[in-house]
Amino acid sequence: MLADSHPFLAGLGTGLCGGLLSGLFGVGGGSVMVPLLAAVLHLDQHRAQGATLAAMLLPTGLPAVLQYRSRGIHSSVRLVGVLVLAFLFGIYGGAQVANLIPSETLRWGYAAFLVFLALKTFSRAEPPAVDRSIEPLDLSTGLWSWGLPIGLLAGVVSGLTGLGGAVVVIPLLAARFRMTQHEAQLTSLMMLLPPIGLPGVYVYAKAQGGLPWVVIAGVAGGFAVGALAGARAATRIRGARLKQSYAVVLLLMALLVALRGR
Repeated sequence: MLADSHPFLAGLGTGLCGGLLSGLFGVGGGSVMVPLLAAVLHLDQHRAQGATLAAMLLPTGLPAVLQYRSRGIHSSVRLVGVLVLAFLFGIYGGAQVANLIPSETLRWGYAAFLVFLALKTFSRAEPPAVDRSIEPLDLSTGLWSWGLPIGLLAGVVSGLTGLGGAVVVIPLLAARFRMTQHEAQLTSLMMLLPPIGLPGVYVYAKAQGGLPWVVIAGVAGGFAVGALAGARAATRIRGARLKQSYAVVLLLMALLVALRGR
């Protein structure tokens, strides 16, 4: 099998799929990469989540960020800084808790969480269209009072699931700061530029006796290519269509995780 004889290539393909999802929906790609790493490379839930976080340590989302900005979509560096600061604390705690949970229990909890996210995504109202030339992005209030708890919650979710935290960041930013879908996605991708997953990777690597670094290198390379292609497509798709497509992908990945247990 490819996964056994060429783990780098198997990781490359997995990273490509995760990168496409990340560029399209502004997420870390973990909702695809964790199930695929488990199914294709037969990693247990803990090692699959740790490997996904490790692959995100490099600024693999940079091509996608540049693509969004070239289309005139912008965000706030100050807000990203606040989110990242809180995220670092949250991911360490989330990873510690995840490694105390048995792998089978964690796997089913992961599948249930994907279904929950899909349902929330389907039901979430689309942010209203905003003309930034008339209504600039306002961060004068709530930068710290909302940015810190959003970043902390995203970090905890990322440490627990390996999803990257964007599943929390995007809807909350859209709701609190009236960001468009594309602006919230760009903000989420900008959070991935520094190695924010490092505390979580340290916890997973220590608890699991190391991580599959050859696979991780392949995932990181594939992710960078996929993210650029996904971002190019995302800037041409309406926010409502992106939301619906993302919910369908989440349900498919939840099904893959569930079937793996049979």
